[in-house]
Amino acid sequence: MASSPAVLMRLVASAYNVAEKAGTIVRKVLQSGELGIVEKTGADDLQTLADRLVQKSICASLSKSFPKVTVIGEEELPAEDVEEELLENGCSSLILQKSCPDQFAGLKEEELVVWVDPLDGTKEYTEGLLDHVTVLIGIAYRGTAIAGVINQPFYNYQMGAGVSLGRTLWGVLGLGAFGFQLQEVPDGKRIITTTRSHSNKLVIDTVQAMEPHDVIRVGGAGNKIIQLVEGKASAYVFASLGCKKWDTCAPEAILHAVGGKLTDMHGNAYRYDANVKHMNSAGVLATLRNHEYYLSRVPPAVLQALPSD
Repeated sequence: MASSPAVLMRLVASAYNVAEKAGTIVRKVLQSGELGIVEKTGADDLQTLADRLVQKSICASLSKSFPKVTVIGEEELPAEDVEEELLENGCSSLILQKSCPDQFAGLKEEELVVWVDPLDGTKEYTEGLLDHVTVLIGIAYRGTAIAGVINQPFYNYQMGAGVSLGRTLWGVLGLGAFGFQLQEVPDGKRIITTTRSHSNKLVIDTVQAMEPHDVIRVGGAGNKIIQLVEGKASAYVFASLGCKKWDTCAPEAILHAVGGKLTDMHGNAYRYDANVKHMNSAGVLATLRNHEYYLSRVPPAVLQALPSD
């Protein structure tokens, strides 16, 4: 008799379906025209009805199916009963059919931490820049991001009527990443993707020090990692405070699953244990290839301004 799938694969398979449901919720809120926007710390730090509903949906669904897993969501929401229609208990049969990498096959629920960003790129969502928006579910073990699911609710939205909206990318370290076509920027091209709405002198100086051929300014950490794995950018550079663990856990896992790297500006890995501080205080540098080159270009003044944790 075949053994049942490993806990990690069941969690990823569940997160996949939960992320698909989240994408549907995000689209429905937009269609309703009632975004329910509130400012958290200012005009660049917003929360919408979609953020709130999606977080409730993801956290409640995963906690119900995996009660011993630690689930950490971005939004600070009051404890309350979650409506039945927000719950998702299905899981992807395609993911369940894949073999769990040996090093994770024996993991237990209580060893896993899930980091949830219900709507990455909220500001862009409110401004109609819909391709920037993602839903992020990252899974960590012993402080390392080992699996991730990214839903793009509005993928294909510019293709016109009748097109199927949305897609879900996922990956597991040691297994690979799926749901997209891995591509690289042409040899010798340095294309930097960086923040659209949170720039400052440190960010600008660091980007310029990389001597890029082109700079793309877009919203959302998930969106920027997708640009790396689809060959639209060669490095994601954010030399500033602002990014948090729920922004980077899922994208980092998918990037690492295809051989890329995400670190702080000093080249140190971030940790995703349940008790770590949420801020990625030494910035984010992510690449598909040639990470050392980009690290070597970070100005000393920037490294001084952003001490590693």
